[in-house]
Amino acid sequence: MHASSITVPTLPNDISAPTRVLVADDQPDVLEALRLLLKSEGYQVETATTPANALAATREREFDVALVDLNYTRDTTSGDEGIDLLHQMLAVDTTLPVVVMTAWGSVDGAVAAVRAGARDYVEKPWDNDRLVSVLRTQSEVGRMLRHARRLEHENSRLRDEGGEEPIARSRAMAPVLRLIERVAPSDANVLITGEHGTGKELIARALHRASRRADRPLIVINAGGLPDGVFESELFGHVRGAFTDAKAARLGCFELADGGTLLLDEIGNMPLPQQGKLLRVLQTGEFHPVGSSRVRRVDVRVMAATNADLRAEVRAGRFREDLLYRLNTVEIAVPPLRERAEDIVLLAQHFVRRMASRYRKHVEGLSGAAERALRDHSWPGNVRELEHAVERAVLLAEGPRLEAVDLGLYPAEVRDPAGLEGMTLDDAEALLIRRALERHGGNVSHAAVALGLSRSALYRRLHRHGLSS
Repeated sequence: MHASSITVPTLPNDISAPTRVLVADDQPDVLEALRLLLKSEGYQVETATTPANALAATREREFDVALVDLNYTRDTTSGDEGIDLLHQMLAVDTTLPVVVMTAWGSVDGAVAAVRAGARDYVEKPWDNDRLVSVLRTQSEVGRMLRHARRLEHENSRLRDEGGEEPIARSRAMAPVLRLIERVAPSDANVLITGEHGTGKELIARALHRASRRADRPLIVINAGGLPDGVFESELFGHVRGAFTDAKAARLGCFELADGGTLLLDEIGNMPLPQQGKLLRVLQTGEFHPVGSSRVRRVDVRVMAATNADLRAEVRAGRFREDLLYRLNTVEIAVPPLRERAEDIVLLAQHFVRRMASRYRKHVEGLSGAAERALRDHSWPGNVRELEHAVERAVLLAEGPRLEAVDLGLYPAEVRDPAGLEGMTLDDAEALLIRRALERHGGNVSHAAVALGLSRSALYRRLHRHGLSS
């Protein structure tokens, strides 16, 4: 499986309907003032005078944002009614951004509401410009969150149709399956390790599907390939106007994964300054979107994946030991395909069925010679290499069964002319980087694409190996 980086979606192009705002307050004059103000800004406003009415409206209709008073009973200043209403509204619609109002200048009450799930707060008497700005930002966030959840739901449906459950009957995979069964129901952080192409993301998806969070999103991001300039925006989001190109609010991956699971892929390539920012969020559960002073708190299970030896990286000073402890409450080591001999043909048959369906080819299976060729191959690229070999074979096949020649597998001396199999991992990586740079005339960007790396990740490897571009 390819571990893909999820880009947080911007607002869909077809969103042109007026922003729908629910305003809840027990004072008619306040409701009327807010209705007139928001109507003049182009908002579609619905009002409610009691928590019961506000809750009923939330159950019956979808709103882009809600503006909710904290107090409804005369001479009550605790804010308990508003926070109780907040809990009930979010139970109905977890994507609804709720902004709370307090007439008492109670910062403690507002902070308690934000910790309970409110997106922001305003004080009475309010400043018109600030109130409109807060509602505009939060309505954009709400729409993006709903759009992202719809995309995730569709992706989940497609993944389920693709039948991506782990195919693992080999003895080497038995400990992995036992760990998935035991760890999945918990909220423990999981570190998934293994060589490139072993299916680490597939293991993360299996853990998510077997967890109590299965009906919420699994968000995957290439955490080791984010330049410093976009790292915080990708993970924590930003508000409108936070920087020059921030024309709309943007959700970060932590908020998109709220209630679900966040997989930080390629965590071993994350630079040290970024590691510190991530550690802070993992320790406190809180963060600030770029450009915002408001604290966000989310409920996210964090998984991380890497092909690096993080303990060696800690000893070398390239990875924080305290972050490693946070990430690997449980470690699942995925074995390479060469140690899973019993699974090779089973996986190949699975890929044949999938690729035949995808490309509408009448290919039913593998010949005996093809199966022998698969077993004899060393699979340095692991399951990913096997999948690509079968995909190519299905496309090129002329008969109903794949033959050995269709797979394009070569003897070891042809496959490995540089003697990579006799090298250490570091030496092999340095050799491949040098050759990629030579092929592309020293162009780092082109070499990075050829190696399947981000430009920043390749620069870090150049520095690690003492190579120059």
